[in-house]
Amino acid sequence: MKELENIEDIRLFVDEFYEKVRNDALIGPVFFEKIPADWQPHLNKMYAFWNAALFGVPGFKGNPFAKHAPLKIGPEHFDRWLQLFYETIDGHFEGAMAVDAKKRAELMAGMFLNRLQKMTNGADKVIV
Repeated sequence: MKELENIEDIRLFVDEFYEKVRNDALIGPVFFEKIPADWQPHLNKMYAFWNAALFGVPGFKGNPFAKHAPLKIGPEHFDRWLQLFYETIDGHFEGAMAVDAKKRAELMAGMFLNRLQKMTNGADKVIV
């Protein structure tokens, strides 16, 4: 176990995490619907996202919520996503940055789920 320190560590956990996602019976199909073949562009975006989120390195551009808004996902999907994320981080890393990564994932999942539920429960509201 080691500290999460750099972009190489991010690549390691992102690659392993999305391998788990692809093989997961619940959330795998949701991802495959949007990314049927070449996952590398998505992985590259996730490297940049986590590098910006954890280390403040510029380079991520995008609106993650907008990509998730049209998906048919609910609490069970976010629970599984977090479970796989924690499992991946905990399998390789320890320390403050590992804790921070898990907290950021938790906050993101909670915010996305909250916004998606508001969209579902109020079709007249503009969220995105």
